[in-house]
Amino acid sequence: MIEILAISGSLRTASTNSALVAALAANAPADCRVTVYDGLGRLPIFNPDDEGERTPREASDLIEAVTRADGVIVSCPEYAHGVPGGMKNALDWLVSRDAAVGKPAMLVHASPRSLYARAALAEIMRTMSFALYEEAALEIALLGKKPPEVEAILAKAANRLAMREAVQAFIGFIRAR
Repeated sequence: MIEILAISGSLRTASTNSALVAALAANAPADCRVTVYDGLGRLPIFNPDDEGERTPREASDLIEAVTRADGVIVSCPEYAHGVPGGMKNALDWLVSRDAAVGKPAMLVHASPRSLYARAALAEIMRTMSFALYEEAALEIALLGKKPPEVEAILAKAANRLAMREAVQAFIGFIRAR
């Protein structure tokens, strides 16, 4: 069984990125379990002085979850042409750890407009030595949709199939490593 950790880079209650990772979890292939990380908003601001024995519990939980996972999927919004602070903070907690080194990762997108954040996030994750899967990008346009519309879009057979196929391709990437 392949274990994937899915992280939404948004803290909004009605986040389209969070809806997308939840839908990925619900539509995962049978040989895979996708667990949605829900601790982004509880992470303290990264401070290198708080590493080691002083690492906060919330940060340790994230580090352990990434370490245990066979792969990581991230769906992240763009704020002011950049990666939101909460997502960058989570990555900062992983920088000096081995959790990210060689860890397969895939970016998925809930908006066709997040081009700056996509590029920045990919660069950050490559710099951290994540093994970024970039062969096939999953993008389901949810930007500006209200929760009932998001739910209906994600429930469409074509989108459920696209999510399963994207995760299945990512599983192939994980297994080939």
